[in-house]
Amino acid sequence: MKTLKSNRLHIGIFGRTNVGKSSLLNKVANQSISIVSDVAGTTTDVVEKSMELLPLGPVTFLDTAGLDDNTLLAKKRIEKTFKIINRCDIAVVVCDYNGIGKYETELIKKFDELDIPYFIAVNKCDVKRVEIQDYKNVLYTSVISDEDIVFRFKEALVKLLPEDFVNPPKIVGDLVPENSTVILVVPIDKEAPKGRLILPQVQTIRDLLDSNCMPYVVKETELQYALNNLKILPSLVITDSQAFKKVAEIVPDNIPLTSFSILFARLKGDLAEFVKGAETLENLKDGDRVLILESCAHHAIEDDIGRVKIPALLRKKTGKNLVIEHYSGHDFPDITPYKLIIHCGACMTNRREVLSRILIANNFKIPITNYGVVISYCLGILARAIRIFTPEI
Repeated sequence: MKTLKSNRLHIGIFGRTNVGKSSLLNKVANQSISIVSDVAGTTTDVVEKSMELLPLGPVTFLDTAGLDDNTLLAKKRIEKTFKIINRCDIAVVVCDYNGIGKYETELIKKFDELDIPYFIAVNKCDVKRVEIQDYKNVLYTSVISDEDIVFRFKEALVKLLPEDFVNPPKIVGDLVPENSTVILVVPIDKEAPKGRLILPQVQTIRDLLDSNCMPYVVKETELQYALNNLKILPSLVITDSQAFKKVAEIVPDNIPLTSFSILFARLKGDLAEFVKGAETLENLKDGDRVLILESCAHHAIEDDIGRVKIPALLRKKTGKNLVIEHYSGHDFPDITPYKLIIHCGACMTNRREVLSRILIANNFKIPITNYGVVISYCLGILARAIRIFTPEI
């Protein structure tokens, strides 16, 4: 099975037109990922390529359009380029002997704002070499003449590897003892894919197995039987958010209980920030706009969690006439009109993108939470659902 794109190191390649971004990427990847031409604006959209790049492992390269592209539709392309920044774990700014100008400076300012590590690759040093001042991570190279370019490029990336990739965090294995039993409650409803489990459930099972634990998977209708059947109490019960209320009524209070979505809020984002965001529900007023933000586009079903269930819970909990809007995809919309953002479980996106969204929301002083956290808050069981994470929160 291939490594999920959401679990890969995302490396963004940025720079002006014709500095050799695509040539550099093709050289490092040892294959033609991007079209190369002397014509400015050849890369017209973001090109994604997932591959194994030893010793880093699975990565996804994001090759972007030139920042000084003055061709037709250039403005939209450059806007897309800047939106890609939110997904980057590491950024590479490619320039040539013309050095660092206003385009690169604007990029670097954005990286600093979002705390994204980056290095500058000065290409075409075979033609002319210019020293880049005031930046500590600089790689001088030439796609044409540098025989060690691949090794040196990888070496520069390794130096900037985020801690999450050096020591990948656990989903749940660090919360329970080895050899313990963990019950996973998996409803088989309209949202369950036929013949399969959803991604967070599969990843949680694998994480428990890697942590030498024993996952016990049941539907909510068999949960009571499972609890009666076990000789030793489970260390934890994990449920789908939609079955939270029913499961909480069945599981005794002395057994820790949480949800897949809350686990992924911790894995992919900032659980403490999401809890704070959910608590601001009490401040909402009639007419306030709430944004439900999904990382991927999917076919909405009749009883969709984001479009039907959560809006109903919000209105019931607050008693307010809220304006609830939805947005799907990697792009981050204008969030300034909203009083609260509710993010999905983020199973299809990487942690960097979620953290970038949290940071942007914080900069605008707009509370942000996620599906599992807000559902448990509306049901009055958030304190119990996050008890196992104390004192982490």
